[in-house]
Amino acid sequence: MEMRKVLSSIVCVSIIIGLWAPTVTAAEKQVKLAENATSAIVIERDTGEIIFEKNKDEKLPPVSMTKIMTMLLIMEALEREVITYDDMVRTSEYAASMGGSQIFLEPGEEMTVRDMLKAIAVASGNDASVAMAEHIAGTEEEFVDMMNNKAKDLGLEHTHFVNVNGLPADDHYSSAHDLAIMSKELLKYEDITTFTGIYEDYLRQDSEDPFWLVNTNKLVKFYPGVDGLKTGFTQEAKYCLAATAEKKGMRIITVVMGAPSPKERNAQITSMLDYSFSQYETHKLYDRGYVMADVNVSKGDKKQVAAMTAESVSLLTKKGVKIDDVVERIQLNDDLRAPIEKGAVIGTLYIEKEGQVLNKTNLLAESEVQEASWWTIFKRTIGKFAVSS
Repeated sequence: MEMRKVLSSIVCVSIIIGLWAPTVTAAEKQVKLAENATSAIVIERDTGEIIFEKNKDEKLPPVSMTKIMTMLLIMEALEREVITYDDMVRTSEYAASMGGSQIFLEPGEEMTVRDMLKAIAVASGNDASVAMAEHIAGTEEEFVDMMNNKAKDLGLEHTHFVNVNGLPADDHYSSAHDLAIMSKELLKYEDITTFTGIYEDYLRQDSEDPFWLVNTNKLVKFYPGVDGLKTGFTQEAKYCLAATAEKKGMRIITVVMGAPSPKERNAQITSMLDYSFSQYETHKLYDRGYVMADVNVSKGDKKQVAAMTAESVSLLTKKGVKIDDVVERIQLNDDLRAPIEKGAVIGTLYIEKEGQVLNKTNLLAESEVQEASWWTIFKRTIGKFAVSS
């Protein structure tokens, strides 16, 4: 049986990991990519390392790429079991009134969360986005507050939302960098690509008038490995796309904003993906949800809680040069005491080389720990006294 570490304080565990190639330390600005875009970025999903960037922090209209954050909050609600895929979502008159890309929801029409999410991911449904926002938060305004709070939590300094679907509005903006980080966070939820990776499907299949969905992201069909994420367009913003692809265990996220045509947008994304997959590789250390250790908890109904990785942990490297002596270090939060919610951050895993942090991720509580009853604490105290005697 595998023995797990039991931790009660800051711990440093040295593990030598044989890797190939030095880790990436800076975006390669000298590479000629995305020349016909206003801004662009390429990052690797697990590490968040920037492979290439151009005007990454410029504030621009995110248009329908706004829905990356909308989908992120939907996936979080699903994980917390606030909603389920089979819940029925009722369409308000306001949601049905949305213009632009839509699935033509009628006031009072109901669809499952699964179908609403499919409508957002594949058809970029503005009406479905508002319907889901109202279902989760009560109103679009409350959901927008959640979006802005999440952006703040993620450290996004060049993003502010006014609506949930990206329809043009004053003071509604983001950047290529911030959209890439949102995409990175969204892709923690592996289910999402079962929606964003659909090229064509149907809604209302059992009705007299089935609705045909065709993905606005054509690279899903034409670039092997692409399975998301979101397109966007207005006359002001021009053609935009946040795309992701996975090959040989490495997932790349690319964002282009302000391309002059859909053909040019797709060509630039294709070039960035080709470059990334030809020049880089990732080395997986731990999957999302991997239990690193059991952590002691004071005054809980359980004495310990498992600390698991919040996301996949990898190192991104250029192909070809060997490097050794990579160390992992686990740092726990001070004074871990009940109550602790399931999924609460209880520590951090650092991957280091000669004191330099190559990657880090939060460690989360695998389960809830409630406060122990006075009787439980009393019995433990008596037990300790008996042992010491």
